[in-house]
Amino acid sequence: MDGSELGGFLRSRRARVRPADAGFADGGRRRTPGLRRAEVALLAGISVDYYVRLEQGRGPRPSAQVLTALGRALRLTADERDYLLRLGAPPPPERAAAGPTSPRPCGGSSTGSTTSPPSPSTPATTWSPGTRCSSR
Repeated sequence: MDGSELGGFLRSRRARVRPADAGFADGGRRRTPGLRRAEVALLAGISVDYYVRLEQGRGPRPSAQVLTALGRALRLTADERDYLLRLGAPPPPERAAAGPTSPRPCGGSSTGSTTSPPSPSTPATTWSPGTRCSSR
């Protein structure tokens, strides 16, 4: 997550929302257009300090629930909400080095030969990741 990009997006969308549209009294003169940070935090159900840190790019990675609440508070479109969720999404996991990804299932061998399937008269062998082979 690039905190500065998330913060810039939140600031720009906050400036678009008129206080009257969000249910707040105009309250006279405002230094900047749009909602105050405290008003966004109140609408989203988060602390003002946390919202300020997000907007300044200093906060921890927000959860999907927080981002969804911010999207509602800022009256985002579906595309803007998706973009907000992508901005706050965790990075994809790193890929592991090439090689076997799981142990061989029961009955297999490292030489590539396999055993014949169990017959109805013999017990079936079960296997799941992280367990040892066992008979039923």
